Amino acid sequence: MSLATAAAGAQPFVRSSSSAAAASSSRPLLAVAAARHRRPHGSLAAAAAAAARRRRRRPLLQLPEPLTGKLWTLDDFEGNPALLVMFVCNHCPFVKHLKKDIAKLTSFYMEKGLAAVAISSNSIVTHPQDGPDYIAEEAKLYKYSFPYLYDESQEVAKAFRAVCTPEFYLFKKDGRRPFELFYHGQFDDSRPSNNVPVTGRDLSRAIDCALSGQELPFVPKPSVGCSIKWHP
Repeated sequence: MSLATAAAGAQPFVRSSSSAAAASSSRPLLAVAAARHRRPHGSLAAAAAAAARRRRRRPLLQLPEPLTGKLWTLDDFEGNPALLVMFVCNHCPFVKHLKKDIAKLTSFYMEKGLAAVAISSNSIVTHPQDGPDYIAEEAKLYKYSFPYLYDESQEVAKAFRAVCTPEFYLFKKDGRRPFELFYHGQFDDSRPSNNVPVTGRDLSRAIDCALSGQELPFVPKPSVGCSIKWHP
């Protein structure tokens, strides 16, 4: 990665309705649900109403894990009550700021039944350090308890309508029912330069609610980070 692209990647990207509108209008039902979920709400009542509308299609997932060579699919997580999908990468300073705490938080909740995966969808044409060999090194270095997957075609990122790293999608399921989008938002309020301690408060509260069968008691804040690097 050049200094120019590094500087571009370091600019905070805040998810907005305009960025969603710029994406393709051809999308699976899950993408529609995610788009509805991230619209701003003025109250918890509005958020609850949106939650009732967003429960639809299970997530699209069929990707390789560079560290082990295994191809992961949604069937691997059917026995779990909740699934956390994280769009991340190796180079983004917003992701680097949270890596150790993401590893700790996911490890803690995976012992309680959570399933989790991380996905890198960045183009290796412009950002080779986000490619499969480096993904494997990263997973080994940080001892991730979850699979770190490679989305070479970027089709999974497009299906989710993910736009930045990091970005968090939490799904839950009841019994044999399909996974439903429960939370789409930030890790917490900490950023690389705002001196706010990393706590994982937003995501951990959402996971607690998903695992205990409670409704989300707060309005999710959108993720802030580096834009996903699409193929040129």
